[in-house]
Amino acid sequence: MFHIYLVALVALAVPAAAAAAPVSIVGRWKTDDGKGIVDIVPCGAKLCGRIHRLLIDQPAGGQRDERNPDKSKRGRMVVGLRIYWDLIADGAGWRGQGYSPEDGRYYRAHLRAKGNKLTMKGCVAVFCRTVTWTRVS
Repeated sequence: MFHIYLVALVALAVPAAAAAAPVSIVGRWKTDDGKGIVDIVPCGAKLCGRIHRLLIDQPAGGQRDERNPDKSKRGRMVVGLRIYWDLIADGAGWRGQGYSPEDGRYYRAHLRAKGNKLTMKGCVAVFCRTVTWTRVS
Protein backbone atom coordinates (compact mmCIF):
# COMPACT_ATOMS: atom_id res chain seq x y z
CA MET A 1 0.00 0.00 0.00
CA PHE A 2 2.88 2.38 0.81
CA HIS A 3 4.25 1.91 -2.74
CA ILE A 4 0.96 3.09 -4.27
CA TYR A 5 1.13 6.33 -2.28
CA LEU A 6 4.78 6.81 -3.21
CA VAL A 7 4.06 6.27 -6.92
CA ALA A 8 1.10 8.68 -6.75
CA LEU A 9 3.22 11.29 -4.97
CA VAL A 10 6.02 11.02 -7.57
CA ALA A 11 3.48 11.21 -10.42
CA LEU A 12 2.09 14.45 -8.99
CA ALA A 13 5.52 15.97 -8.35
CA VAL A 14 6.97 15.39 -11.83
CA PRO A 15 4.42 17.47 -13.79
CA ALA A 16 4.70 20.28 -11.23
CA ALA A 17 8.49 20.37 -11.59
CA ALA A 18 8.26 20.28 -15.38
CA ALA A 19 5.74 23.13 -15.41
CA ALA A 20 8.07 25.28 -13.30
CA ALA A 21 10.92 25.13 -15.84
CA PRO A 22 11.56 28.51 -17.50
CA VAL A 23 11.12 29.08 -21.24
CA SER A 24 14.30 28.19 -23.13
CA ILE A 25 16.54 31.10 -24.10
CA VAL A 26 18.75 29.01 -26.38
CA GLY A 27 19.02 30.67 -29.77
CA ARG A 28 20.28 33.71 -31.62
CA TRP A 29 19.26 37.18 -30.39
CA LYS A 30 19.63 40.71 -31.78
CA THR A 31 20.59 43.29 -29.18
CA ASP A 32 18.17 46.08 -28.30
CA ASP A 33 20.49 48.73 -29.77
CA GLY A 34 20.94 46.80 -33.03
CA LYS A 35 24.71 46.62 -32.59
CA GLY A 36 25.10 42.86 -32.47
CA ILE A 37 23.86 39.29 -32.57
CA VAL A 38 24.40 37.01 -29.55
CA ASP A 39 24.13 33.21 -29.44
CA ILE A 40 22.82 31.62 -26.23
CA VAL A 41 23.93 27.97 -26.18
CA PRO A 42 24.35 25.05 -23.77
CA CYS A 43 27.70 25.01 -21.98
CA GLY A 44 27.72 21.70 -20.14
CA ALA A 45 24.79 21.65 -17.71
CA LYS A 46 24.40 25.45 -17.87
CA LEU A 47 23.95 28.04 -20.63
CA CYS A 48 26.29 30.71 -21.89
CA GLY A 49 26.19 33.50 -24.46
CA ARG A 50 28.75 34.61 -27.05
CA ILE A 51 28.82 37.51 -29.45
CA HIS A 52 28.12 35.96 -32.85
CA ARG A 53 28.47 39.07 -35.01
CA LEU A 54 28.71 42.84 -34.75
CA LEU A 55 26.36 44.92 -36.90
CA ILE A 56 28.35 48.14 -36.61
CA ASP A 57 31.43 49.44 -38.37
CA GLN A 58 34.56 48.02 -36.77
CA PRO A 59 38.13 49.28 -36.78
CA ALA A 60 40.60 47.58 -39.12
CA GLY A 61 41.35 44.11 -37.73
CA GLY A 62 38.07 43.95 -35.79
CA GLN A 63 36.69 45.35 -32.55
CA ARG A 64 38.77 44.57 -29.44
CA ASP A 65 37.69 44.30 -25.81
CA GLU A 66 39.46 47.60 -25.11
CA ARG A 67 37.37 48.64 -22.07
CA ASN A 68 38.03 45.47 -20.08
CA PRO A 69 39.18 46.35 -16.55
CA ASP A 70 41.85 43.63 -16.89
CA LYS A 71 44.49 45.20 -19.16
CA SER A 72 45.70 41.74 -20.25
CA LYS A 73 42.27 41.06 -21.86
CA ARG A 74 41.98 44.29 -23.86
CA GLY A 75 43.39 42.67 -27.00
CA ARG A 76 40.64 40.02 -27.20
CA MET A 77 38.33 40.12 -30.20
CA VAL A 78 34.75 41.07 -29.32
CA VAL A 79 33.27 38.71 -31.92
CA GLY A 80 33.25 35.28 -30.26
CA LEU A 81 33.58 36.81 -26.78
CA ARG A 82 31.64 35.04 -24.04
CA ILE A 83 29.40 37.64 -22.40
CA TYR A 84 27.11 35.33 -20.35
CA TRP A 85 28.11 32.26 -18.35
CA ASP A 86 26.85 29.98 -15.61
CA LEU A 87 23.22 30.63 -16.59
CA ILE A 88 20.92 28.31 -14.66
CA ALA A 89 17.15 28.02 -14.41
CA ASP A 90 15.75 30.19 -11.64
CA GLY A 91 11.97 30.23 -11.29
CA ALA A 92 10.47 31.62 -14.50
CA GLY A 93 13.85 32.77 -15.85
CA TRP A 94 17.60 32.25 -15.85
CA ARG A 95 20.34 33.74 -13.73
CA GLY A 96 24.09 33.83 -14.02
CA GLN A 97 26.96 36.18 -14.77
CA GLY A 98 27.38 38.73 -17.55
CA TYR A 99 29.94 41.06 -19.05
CA SER A 100 29.50 44.12 -21.26
CA PRO A 101 32.44 44.82 -23.57
CA GLU A 102 30.80 48.16 -24.35
CA ASP A 103 31.61 49.52 -20.89
CA GLY A 104 33.86 46.81 -19.41
CA ARG A 105 31.51 45.92 -16.54
CA TYR A 106 30.75 42.54 -15.02
CA TYR A 107 27.27 42.04 -13.55
CA ARG A 108 24.68 39.64 -12.16
CA ALA A 109 22.37 38.67 -15.01
CA HIS A 110 18.69 37.70 -14.94
CA LEU A 111 17.15 36.65 -18.27
CA ARG A 112 13.59 35.74 -19.20
CA ALA A 113 12.11 34.82 -22.59
CA LYS A 114 8.55 35.47 -23.69
CA GLY A 115 7.66 34.76 -27.31
CA ASN A 116 10.41 36.17 -29.50
CA LYS A 117 11.64 38.62 -26.83
CA LEU A 118 14.42 38.13 -24.28
CA THR A 119 14.43 40.52 -21.35
CA MET A 120 17.68 40.89 -19.45
CA LYS A 121 18.27 42.65 -16.20
CA GLY A 122 21.88 43.29 -15.28
CA CYS A 123 22.84 44.49 -11.81
CA VAL A 124 26.07 45.89 -10.38
CA ALA A 125 25.66 46.31 -6.62
CA VAL A 126 22.18 47.91 -6.31
CA PHE A 127 22.19 49.54 -9.74
CA CYS A 128 20.28 47.63 -12.44
CA ARG A 129 19.52 48.07 -16.13
CA THR A 130 16.98 46.14 -18.20
CA VAL A 131 17.09 45.62 -21.98
CA THR A 132 15.02 43.53 -24.38
CA TRP A 133 16.48 41.59 -27.31
CA THR A 134 14.64 40.00 -30.23
CA ARG A 135 15.04 36.40 -31.45
CA VAL A 136 16.49 36.16 -34.96
CA SER A 137 16.50 32.37 -35.36
